[in-house]
Amino acid sequence: MSFSTDWHNKNRNFIALSAVGIHISIGSVYAWSVFTKPVMAEMGVTLRDVQWAFSLAIFFLGMSAAFLGKYVEKYGPRKSGIVSALFFSTGMLGAGLAVSMNSLPLLYLFYSIIGGIGLGIGYITPVSTLIKWFPEKRGFATGLAIMGFGFGAWFASPIIQFLIEQVGLIYCFLTLGCLYLVIMLPSALYLEPPKETKGTEQVKARFLGKHISLQEAMHMKMFYVLWLYLYINITCGISLLSVASPMMQEIAGMSAMSAAVVVGIIGIINGLGRLGWSAASDYLGRANTFIAFFLIQAVAFYLLTQTASPVWFPVLFYIIISCYGGGFATMPAFLSDVFGTRELAAIHGRILSAWAMAGITGPLLTSFVRENTGSYMVLMNIFAVTFLVIAAYAIFIRFVSLKKTVE
Repeated sequence: MSFSTDWHNKNRNFIALSAVGIHISIGSVYAWSVFTKPVMAEMGVTLRDVQWAFSLAIFFLGMSAAFLGKYVEKYGPRKSGIVSALFFSTGMLGAGLAVSMNSLPLLYLFYSIIGGIGLGIGYITPVSTLIKWFPEKRGFATGLAIMGFGFGAWFASPIIQFLIEQVGLIYCFLTLGCLYLVIMLPSALYLEPPKETKGTEQVKARFLGKHISLQEAMHMKMFYVLWLYLYINITCGISLLSVASPMMQEIAGMSAMSAAVVVGIIGIINGLGRLGWSAASDYLGRANTFIAFFLIQAVAFYLLTQTASPVWFPVLFYIIISCYGGGFATMPAFLSDVFGTRELAAIHGRILSAWAMAGITGPLLTSFVRENTGSYMVLMNIFAVTFLVIAAYAIFIRFVSLKKTVE
């Protein structure tokens, strides 16, 4: 039996589909903006109160991924996927309860904390499994699943809007909680690492290489280099996402409706960028792909300060967001290149603490600069310089690595 066929009775294409099922469900967190005005109206709270629900959900996503990754590796993708489904669905159901009781603390408890933990566990659950099933196409495999997370908001937004209009906000949350459970549970139950059979260990070893533990990885400089790469990529990207619509209207002179259309396209680009860039990294190399991210975004952020065109301004947004999504999807394969797959879920989870930090610092930096300068231009210049500096550092790291290889 060749490596390209199944190693046992599980079909690796259905494994990939199951991973997408989990990610497309939890990726609906990026559709939170659709809930913003209805929650404000129903509960009588401020925009800041509602935005905290989203920020805390992202924070708990990152932190649960960071500290629960070793348990995902220990108990396997099936049990972890079930836990993710139960936590995430409970978060949605509890959000409906919180709205019905007009309780902001309950909303934070269920949607942000309980749901956020489900997000974090669900995000890392399929990754190491997919890499083990597709060791020869690690970037493509993880990109496929993480693309689902990027597309989650695009699929969820119209469904959420429809449910709010037809059954109201409370029953919208309750319906979504049940719907996600129906999608995520079967997906989790199908997930399983490939069975080790005669000959497969050698084939996997050829592609997957070394096997380093989380504790060993955290004593290596490269762990912190990759953390920094991801932190900067997310901070700048999520800052842009948080103000996309007002920037389009203020700088490019677009109407609210036109800006909304652009935001929708951004969601598609985010998803496609995850698959496209991660698949390309199989051929370009992970380090070279991140260098490309940094250089492209340095130029794109600078050009954002030089144009007010309603055509080119969104195009530059799309380019940046494709790199933003690509960074998420390429990182797991990069980690497997450097540290192997023995504790990949744990290592990937710990690296995602960068997401938790970026989810807080990015929007805060954006609001601080905007309020103190009255413009987004200073922020764009800061990001352009930041990417130029990190690109130079990444090129230096790559040069040192190549030199060691030659020696």
